[in-house]
Amino acid sequence: MSVPLTDQELHNLAMNIVGRELEANGFEFMGVNSSPEKNPQFVCLKDKKLHFIIVRSIPFPEDPTVYNSVFMSKMKDHALKHEAMVYYAGVGLFNAKDRSLPVYLNEEYIVDYVGLIEM
Repeated sequence: MSVPLTDQELHNLAMNIVGRELEANGFEFMGVNSSPEKNPQFVCLKDKKLHFIIVRSIPFPEDPTVYNSVFMSKMKDHALKHEAMVYYAGVGLFNAKDRSLPVYLNEEYIVDYVGLIEM
């Protein structure tokens, strides 16, 4: 029986994908928040500069590079107060056999992720 991943599990999967990229690129984690309702999800240091990263799991057929510009503008204002850079990381997660189906536990999936988008 196929068990679809919950929204929180999809978000955690997106967080893992982005977290591995940040780690590979020399970011030092200062804070990690796995709740999609609390932002930013990652607070990092790199080159002595603070970075705020907003992570979103994006379902098919939505475009993972499209973000809420009003929300991200608010996050940018918040980041400026802390002299931080802010990034959006949208991670598309799709069922590998049929994109119209949900992503299932222990089944193949496709990742559509272009990397961090600087605000």
